[in-house]
Amino acid sequence: MGVINTAAAFENIGKAGFLDIEVDADLDLFAEIERLKQEKNAVVLAHYYQEPDIQDVADYIGDSLGLAQQAQRTEADIIVFAGVHFMAETAKILNPSKKVLLPDLKAGCSLSDSAPPALFKLFKEKYPDHLVISYINCSAGIKALSDIICTSSNAQKIVESLPADQPIIFAPDKNLGAYINKQTGRNMVLWNGACMVHEMFSLEKINRLKVRHPQAKVIAHPECEEAVLRIADTIGSTTQLLKYTEKSEFNEFIVVTETGILHQMQKNSPHKTFIPAPPNNSCACNDCPHMKLNTLEKLYLCLEYEQPELVMDEEIRIAAKRPIERMLEISAQYGL
Repeated sequence: MGVINTAAAFENIGKAGFLDIEVDADLDLFAEIERLKQEKNAVVLAHYYQEPDIQDVADYIGDSLGLAQQAQRTEADIIVFAGVHFMAETAKILNPSKKVLLPDLKAGCSLSDSAPPALFKLFKEKYPDHLVISYINCSAGIKALSDIICTSSNAQKIVESLPADQPIIFAPDKNLGAYINKQTGRNMVLWNGACMVHEMFSLEKINRLKVRHPQAKVIAHPECEEAVLRIADTIGSTTQLLKYTEKSEFNEFIVVTETGILHQMQKNSPHKTFIPAPPNNSCACNDCPHMKLNTLEKLYLCLEYEQPELVMDEEIRIAAKRPIERMLEISAQYGL
């Protein structure tokens, strides 16, 4: 079974200079993108971690579960995925006949990269009686080696839907896996992978923020390290955190996840205060550098020229589709 090396494809397109086209500074990109979407029957799906302009022009904004569900049901001919490559891969897996575009094919994912399929295959062979649940933040190659895919929104429900005596491998995020183990009482075998953004948050600096903002609630994504999760007032996926801030009686929040979500939080609750948790150094490491490779200009060019297009080997697409469909079935069953 061959795996298309999407990273290599991204590099080739980048070297070809397609996305180096200069866009007229006077062009109304918002209007042009809307025009192109109508003309081409295209839909723009964007993750919460995208820059605010992209979120504002998207047809749907969500976390990985919501985006997968939207990709499954869309009637558009073209899907423009403003996110990272594993998300665009998921859209292509579910829609083989549709054209799937990614504004910047170099938009990868540190968590996905932490699980090379060849190495994971060897790891899996050590546990022949284990079922494999893989977090959606992984490559098509890992999905093809999995039994069920999950997201941070549905991971606990998916694990709990399996018999208590069923041994499980959880990949690739060790922090999310450890959190689910703690919540469910399981002892899943964990692949040693992690998200660079969520591992960079500083417990010390968050505690300092808590001192300066004693009324603020700490809200964290389960990809964070256990020490950070221990001081969180609530833990959840990006969508769950967003909904919590909307419904909460509290008005101040320290947000321990990628800063892109703050745009929707502020839009939906303009009277509340959202404080991004700082990383453990002076860099902007609470911004995902991969997510932020996509820009409004690249999104416009992507729609205008219908490139770069994500392509995939059909054999691996079929193998990767089965565990995604299983995830969607379980999610529907639980109303997620």
